[in-house]
Amino acid sequence: MASVAIIGGGISGLSAAYYLGQTGIPSTLIEARSRLGGVIRTETAEGCIVEGGPDSFLSVKSAAMELIEELGLAQEVIGSNDHLRKTFVLRNGRLVPLPDGLQLMIPTRIVPMATTGLVSWHTKLRMALEWFRSPAKETRPDRSVADFVADHYGREAVDYLTEPLLSGVYGGDPQQLSAASVLPRLFELEGRYGSLTRGALAERRAAAEAGSSLPLFRSLRGGMQQLVDTLVSRIATTTEIVRGTAERIERGEEGYRVRVAGTPLPAQAVVLACEAHRAAALAAGIDERLADMLAGVSYSSSMIVSLIFDRSAFPRPLAGFGFLVPRRERSRLVACTSVGTKFPHRVPDGLVLLRCFLGGVGDPGVLDETDEAAVRMATAELERIVGVRAGPRFWRVFRWPSSMAQYTVGHQARVAEIETRLASLAGLHVVGNAYHGIGIPDCIRMAKQVASRIAAERSAQTQNRP
Repeated sequence: MASVAIIGGGISGLSAAYYLGQTGIPSTLIEARSRLGGVIRTETAEGCIVEGGPDSFLSVKSAAMELIEELGLAQEVIGSNDHLRKTFVLRNGRLVPLPDGLQLMIPTRIVPMATTGLVSWHTKLRMALEWFRSPAKETRPDRSVADFVADHYGREAVDYLTEPLLSGVYGGDPQQLSAASVLPRLFELEGRYGSLTRGALAERRAAAEAGSSLPLFRSLRGGMQQLVDTLVSRIATTTEIVRGTAERIERGEEGYRVRVAGTPLPAQAVVLACEAHRAAALAAGIDERLADMLAGVSYSSSMIVSLIFDRSAFPRPLAGFGFLVPRRERSRLVACTSVGTKFPHRVPDGLVLLRCFLGGVGDPGVLDETDEAAVRMATAELERIVGVRAGPRFWRVFRWPSSMAQYTVGHQARVAEIETRLASLAGLHVVGNAYHGIGIPDCIRMAKQVASRIAAERSAQTQNRP
């Protein structure tokens, strides 16, 4: 009998299997897709490293690096070229750099903010006056990111700073996203300082005193697929991989039964490492309220169009890590990353690799376009924005339907109720980007925590036996 059944073979499920194996607990990992790794996918073309999903992880979140070190991959880690880090935002048809010192949408340097053409003088004045804001006497309730930022810096800051930044990360709408869940650090700064600017400067001083010099992003030399492949190799002795669709979960004599293609798979514990809407369908027969809450986590869909050009196709070298397109300026393209600038050794001399992001909550229909149409769309946008004057020599389209969780207003209360329901269902667990963070480090951290809880439950059961 499988000790633990893990439903979902993305980074969350693979990490859960690994950490369970480290405690000596065997597992069965159930995956319906033909490959493991979820949205992490790396290919090579024209000598380039082509990432189909996330290309890196944030250095400040330690869980990914800790796992990479455990797996013996530390020597494969590379950092982003932060000396070249500059992000542009499209405004009135031209690319305007984000001002130096801007932390998310918080200005921390006077001159760059005063001289930028990205926002008007009215907004600049409002940003300056925000410094004098005092903390509220009572804890403020959750509200949308748009309302949160507009309250501090005005509506223009939402349109040309917040919305493009969050569309690039979440594929989400700041009118719907929860400030407490999406911007927890800023939410905390507001409570402590009142002024986000004053709080960010205090944090920056503390970081400078600590002497941290980590790159903003880290990745693996051969692409993020290296992490997936190594995890698959390391769990081989403790994890059975079952290819098939998990149809439902039922109560069993010693825990649960997971029906896979009509066949019952007994398990003492189940880890739902799949999207929340999929977890909702599976859990419906166990706890209807839990299923309703899981189904309440909405998702956006995205498309990444990777294009490789000859460098001569561009009238001038591309500067910075890439650019963002605010909704007010947007046709279909949401953001674009210049891979060769962001990471060393990923693009040969003479070539340019661009990752074009489309979709999100505002344009789910883009996934219905053919690959050829998506490439034409992205190339036309690049011609308009950066003046590319030739087609790509290679292209690849990656579709990710309903894959990015949206932390809408009330998300923390929703997750708290999910966890309360789970606490009454011994042996049933959830993990993934739908709960406490969307990045690779977040998913790894949650998987490790779930594995620890299962090990603790197992130890308690053993001690309670007569």
